[in-house]
Amino acid sequence: EADAELLLKRLGKVLNGQSGLDVEAVVVGRDWKKDKSVLDEADAIFIFADGTSGIAGEWDYLDGLAKKGVGFTFMHYAVHPNPADGKKYYQPWIGGAMESGWSVNPHWTPNFKPQKHEIWNGVKPFSANDEWYYHMRFVKGLKGLTPILTDVPPDKTLRRKDGARSGNPAVRKAVANGESQHVGWAYERSGGGRGFGFTGGHLHMNWQNDDNRKLMLNAILWTAKVKIPKDGVP
Repeated sequence: EADAELLLKRLGKVLNGQSGLDVEAVVVGRDWKKDKSVLDEADAIFIFADGTSGIAGEWDYLDGLAKKGVGFTFMHYAVHPNPADGKKYYQPWIGGAMESGWSVNPHWTPNFKPQKHEIWNGVKPFSANDEWYYHMRFVKGLKGLTPILTDVPPDKTLRRKDGARSGNPAVRKAVANGESQHVGWAYERSGGGRGFGFTGGHLHMNWQNDDNRKLMLNAILWTAKVKIPKDGVP
């Protein structure tokens, strides 16, 4: 699986030096809540963790930051809270979340095509074999939400028996109907903040893909309300 610390340090290094942009990325570990002052001036926060461990029980604290307009990005397993917290926090923060009994987590290879959004600046169509969760529990009517990475999953992604993350009648019906599934999305909160959800990230090797990496760097900037270069982050 992806090495979280290695990945975040690398993304931070690109933003801080190679991007040529006036931004500062700070990488902190699982003990961040021992000194929360590191987030006092944050414009955006990126969380890559096992489940909700990155939140470290600080639900109300992070909710306060979101209500102040701080942007949030959650990646892979970090998009998977329990259903109640998904509705109370994740939907208002980033527009959606994975939900056991509704969403699924197969390995498959979507083909991503550019969407009309600046997160796609400089990014070419790409594909990546990864554990892309789909059939997420989004805000009603996708209000404020823009699909960024989307495709129709093949039937083989539902070969497993029904289970918490393997299949259910609702997702089987959606796939049979040919409904596109959004595995990366941008969200604009009614209060003015921004969120980004990215369900891939299980396989570290996919960060060798320039377009996969550029899209994520662009998304981080977008959640911080930084203007994304026309050709994206180099």
